[in-house]
Amino acid sequence: MLLRQMRYFVSVVENNSFTEAAEQEFISQSAISQQIQSLETELGTELFIRQHRKFRLTSAGEYFYQESRQILSRIDRIILETQRIGSDDDAHLRIGYLQVYGGPVLHQAITEFSEIYPEVVIDLIHGTHEELYQELLQQTVHLVLSDQRRAFSKDYVNLELIQPTTFIEISRRNPLSKQEVINVEDLSEIPCILITSKDQLEHEEAFYKDTLGFSNQFIYAGNLEEARLMVASNRGFLPLEKIGSQPSPLSATTRIPVQKAGKPIIRKYCAFWKKEGTNYYVEEFARVLKKNIQDNTKQGLS
Repeated sequence: MLLRQMRYFVSVVENNSFTEAAEQEFISQSAISQQIQSLETELGTELFIRQHRKFRLTSAGEYFYQESRQILSRIDRIILETQRIGSDDDAHLRIGYLQVYGGPVLHQAITEFSEIYPEVVIDLIHGTHEELYQELLQQTVHLVLSDQRRAFSKDYVNLELIQPTTFIEISRRNPLSKQEVINVEDLSEIPCILITSKDQLEHEEAFYKDTLGFSNQFIYAGNLEEARLMVASNRGFLPLEKIGSQPSPLSATTRIPVQKAGKPIIRKYCAFWKKEGTNYYVEEFARVLKKNIQDNTKQGLS
């Protein structure tokens, strides 16, 4: 009974009318008024201050409204997800991740998640930040693992996973490879290798120039392996973040922290997913992934 009364109460508040709320809930106005009165009696406090045909919420009413909205939304999600799980033999989880990152921590999280939820089929795609952002907007993926380049959106969960420092991989034949730390200004004469697709060149170049401060000539690689071979052949340097356990540099290259204005370059990596209409498995996978990252960080592997 309480849940039904909560729905009636929320409907009255959001319609700002007992009459319209009654029509929306398919009951009479007198019936919805009686239900609200019964609710107030059960709670032992008034939720509305009634003035002729108008009303306004009391402080208790405002609190009860806000909490009721969240509870009812959660219950609706539980019902929908229960129905979906019960009707599907195979559940699906589609995950997008940055193509510069395919580290063991992601593999560990997928393995652990699959052991807990063997019924879930996981599909993986990779791309640039912009490509993954568009996939998320178009709801062709359930969850995206990417760096934060935009302000957080209230329509999405923005779960921070890690704030790694930026380093570069550079050929040992380059004189700068002897330094323990490199400033971005020292790299201005060396081509910067970006891992991106052709249609995302402009977005990636603008980000590395305007946000990270790399004022370089840019050359491009289609994947991490190709980029590392370009570094080994001394064609340029490759900026990377240490997310999880990155493969060791090739013998012909070395890895050095990079700074901007004397300070480490730190980027924020998050898991993003839409708040409304998401499924239970999305939140569970994000939980497993964050736990794996935290465990690896404690062990000094991240």
